[in-house]
Amino acid sequence: MNRQLTILGIRGVPAAHGGFETFAEQLSLYLVANGWKVTVYCQEEGSGQITESNWCGVRRVHIPVRRDGALGTILFDWQAARHAKRQPGVCLTLGYNTAIFNLWQRLSGQANLFNMDGLEWQRDKWSVPERTWLWLNERFACWLGQHLIADHPRIKDHLATRVPMQKISMIPYGAHAITTANAGLLAPFGLVAGEYSVIIARPEPENSILEMVQAFSAKVRDHTLVVLGKFESDNAFHQQVLAAASNEVRFVGAIYEADVVGALRFFCRCYLHGHRVGGTNPSLVEALGAGNAVIAHKNAFNRWVADDGAAYFENSAECARLFDILLEDDAVLAQMRAASRLRFNENFTWPQVLAEYEILLESWLSVKR
Repeated sequence: MNRQLTILGIRGVPAAHGGFETFAEQLSLYLVANGWKVTVYCQEEGSGQITESNWCGVRRVHIPVRRDGALGTILFDWQAARHAKRQPGVCLTLGYNTAIFNLWQRLSGQANLFNMDGLEWQRDKWSVPERTWLWLNERFACWLGQHLIADHPRIKDHLATRVPMQKISMIPYGAHAITTANAGLLAPFGLVAGEYSVIIARPEPENSILEMVQAFSAKVRDHTLVVLGKFESDNAFHQQVLAAASNEVRFVGAIYEADVVGALRFFCRCYLHGHRVGGTNPSLVEALGAGNAVIAHKNAFNRWVADDGAAYFENSAECARLFDILLEDDAVLAQMRAASRLRFNENFTWPQVLAEYEILLESWLSVKR
């Protein structure tokens, strides 16, 4: 069997932008090691011809675009989808934001599987036209994709309102376990292991950043809350969060160095996860893999991922009560950490997740279309 995979929908590998890029990197390397030929489309700034390179056995197709931001990504996705229609094997499109362009795959007879991500069109940050575009493209993905992948049971249930259940597979996101880290990486932040808790999330309303900062700042804690993320002076919500913070809250900016983020996660007392929209969130899975005691917003997405080992809140007052308990009770904290590692090892390790993907992708290589 000629095992070839083309990956669309991301900015490229190695990962530098987010969860989908990290997943694409892990899947590409895993499949290449198993004898697959893998092609990944990579977005580049500038102009010129399409070029190719090899990275760790992965064929990279570099497409330059002149525009920045969302428009640049749309132009890149259009060109990548057109170019990919000539590729053999099976396609995997990560996300549905420009699914209408994958009409090229449908017309050329390629098998194209979509990882449908979360309910992107429900996010508060989008304007009405942007939500409409995303909602329409979710529908296009359901129509144009031969098979859909959901990373969470609730996402699968949602997609089943669009397509037959047999057209959907549920495979969660994965992560590497963090069993050790360099405590010296805390020194530039003036942090001491176990004496801080951490929030790692984009500072957007649906991620409950404001509620968690308000809860922590409700009283003196003799503890530090570290908040990662880029807060901008011209963003009203960002300024509201900053204004709500006590002097025990530290805003350290956006950090992209994996070893630094891993250390901040590994040595924290509690990891806070306020996401309200989405499926299996990568940051929450990584927290489980680090054995974190998790304080999470109470919703169906987080409940399935972290299960009964996490502590949950629905509002700022409930979150504040959890701080009162978990900043004092070491025994409960130890139980939560053990539960996180158990949940992670049973469901979210990369070998488990990537093996499921390989089985699914192989099943589509020989399908007559």
